[in-house]
Amino acid sequence: MAEPTRPDPDALLAQLRAEEARAVRGRLRIYFGANAGVGKTWAMLSAAQRERTAARDVLVGVAETHGRAETAALLAGLPVLPPRAVPHRDRTLHEFDLDAALARRPEVLLVDELAHSNAPRSRHAKRWQDVEELLAAGIDVWSALNVQHLESLNGTVGAITGIRVHETVPDRVLDEADEVVLVDATPDELAARLAAGKVYLPQQAERAAQNFFRKGNLIALREIALRRTAEHVEDDVRDWRVEQSGTPGAPAGDAPPAWHTSGAVLAAIGPGEEAAQTVRAAARLAGQLNVRWHAAYVETPRLARLPAAQRDRILAVLRLAQELGAETAVLSSADVAQALADHAQQLNCATLILGRAGDAGAAPWRAWLRRLGRPVLARRIARAAPGLDLISIAPADSMRRLPRAALGSLRAGAEDDAERAPARWPGFAWAAASSVAITLLAAPLSGVLELTNIVMLYLLGVVGAAWGFGRGPAALAAALNVVAFDFFFVQPTFSFAVSDVQYLLTFAVIVGLLVGQLTAGLRFSAGVSASRERRAQSLFELTRELSAALERAQVAALGAAAVQRHFGGEARVLLADMAPGAAGAASQDHLVPPADAPEGFDFSVADWAFRHGQPAGLGTATLAAQPWHYVPLSAPMRVRGVLALRPARPRWLLIPEQAQQLDTLARQIAIAVERVHYVEVAQQAVVDIESERLRNALLGALSHDVRTPLTALIGLAESLRTLPPPL
Repeated sequence: MAEPTRPDPDALLAQLRAEEARAVRGRLRIYFGANAGVGKTWAMLSAAQRERTAARDVLVGVAETHGRAETAALLAGLPVLPPRAVPHRDRTLHEFDLDAALARRPEVLLVDELAHSNAPRSRHAKRWQDVEELLAAGIDVWSALNVQHLESLNGTVGAITGIRVHETVPDRVLDEADEVVLVDATPDELAARLAAGKVYLPQQAERAAQNFFRKGNLIALREIALRRTAEHVEDDVRDWRVEQSGTPGAPAGDAPPAWHTSGAVLAAIGPGEEAAQTVRAAARLAGQLNVRWHAAYVETPRLARLPAAQRDRILAVLRLAQELGAETAVLSSADVAQALADHAQQLNCATLILGRAGDAGAAPWRAWLRRLGRPVLARRIARAAPGLDLISIAPADSMRRLPRAALGSLRAGAEDDAERAPARWPGFAWAAASSVAITLLAAPLSGVLELTNIVMLYLLGVVGAAWGFGRGPAALAAALNVVAFDFFFVQPTFSFAVSDVQYLLTFAVIVGLLVGQLTAGLRFSAGVSASRERRAQSLFELTRELSAALERAQVAALGAAAVQRHFGGEARVLLADMAPGAAGAASQDHLVPPADAPEGFDFSVADWAFRHGQPAGLGTATLAAQPWHYVPLSAPMRVRGVLALRPARPRWLLIPEQAQQLDTLARQIAIAVERVHYVEVAQQAVVDIESERLRNALLGALSHDVRTPLTALIGLAESLRTLPPPL
């Protein structure tokens, strides 16, 4: 008889912690639809009326009726939160009042238009971030969302409809929602509602019917919405099976789920405009495969010299990947293919996604160079990592929806191509062939062209070899071209003697170009190594200094100094006011304001970061207009304070490596503060034990001193009682 499967203790502990977190967190319900007009707000308000009838405390925070009478009628009897007036330029904007909602604390709060962007200088840049703060406060929130506002589907919907919306919501918000209610309408029904003026005003409805609301668009968007909802339901089923498989006494039929064992997905971010599309495609694929995913950008010596605007665009794509749930990294290497292959193997990635720039509108020579470079990078990656699946994403201007079955065949084909990757010899063969071809081409023209022009032809061959096949073939091409030029064109011909010393300078220039390229690569690699060494040295010095710290104030001073040394500017460490012997909840702690607040420092933002355990201020989505960046000091047990930084170069906060360095420094400081705290707790416990021991000793001595005369008195009393009474 087979032994019953025993539940995993670690799984039980994780499940218990998850249930505890859900118990204090509000529940999120999203009314999800394919497009505007399907009835999301109407369905949400109808459900709110039913909850009000059931005597629940329901509050309408935001409800966009868009002038629809039947929707506005559902607001009757429901309390509505007054909006917050925000002056902006020459007008007044009316926004959702987050602070008033937190103070009111209803059981259910309705917040429509989840993808809405808040007014400038609001606490959060997006409304979905307001919703997350409400959920953390224990308030149930209902909201509405259209499929085109999901970040990973934004490009797909834009390619279908020809209209790209700019207000988006990260996919994790929908994935983490407790309930997703699909509000569906057939294309014919929606077209009828549009014609009746129930979606837009008549003048807007006619224009919408000819653009976004074409029947083909409605069918495609409905398919995407149904598929996305089905994926969420599948996740719910999987989570339920996980809970049942780890619950003691669960029915025998509830077998553990089939775990996904496929490796992660890696998106390669390039400097082109296709990078955002690559990231969205990787997020969708990872969601369909239910695997983790990563995004990496390889900075080469050439890419390190990109204009600031293009580098900022790369950082924006990396941030987009983080919002979609990826772990990002910036790799520094002169060989893009090898760096991506090594990174994929290190992260156990099974699939690498490459973007492909579109040729539409590009100059013919640029399109030719792109077509030349595309297969080269893929072949080099396949050669470096034969077991890695390669998927090439079509550019946005030619993107088509790809069925899931076709995606599987593409993955299989990519693996076959990787196994058939060619050897390195074609690059060297191309270098030799190019030298021969240029020599044959220039030989009839030797009397027409100056020798300097012939040198330029040979240089073109070196550049082509370097562009298409790397440094090895380029070095061979340079050497062969020098030999061919000397032997066939420099007097005396058909000999390696040089009669004119000026051609020695020409040879020196050719060799110098090659050596200069190699030197630039070496300098770049040396700079990368030095940067990594500085980061490691900074962590080592901070760890060594904190290990000797015995007081919290000393830890704060050392931590602020270390952060300031690495990032420049100004840094402060604010600690929570916790009694040494306290072991209560973190909610009882409060942040101590600095004695002398520096310029631009806002203690309320630091306190928000402390209470919510999330970064705020500069470089974040919360109060981003602040000049300071606030990082909570999250220790294993609880948040111990806040690290405030005003960096000398704010752009550093957008670079993943620097952001990870700051997070690591903050964690080291937090752990040191917690260590000192528990040392104080242990010392106080020792004092309490010794005090109790002294108290017991004193009581024992006192009782002995008192008990001795009492015994004598009792004995005398007994003897007196036995004496005969006097006459």
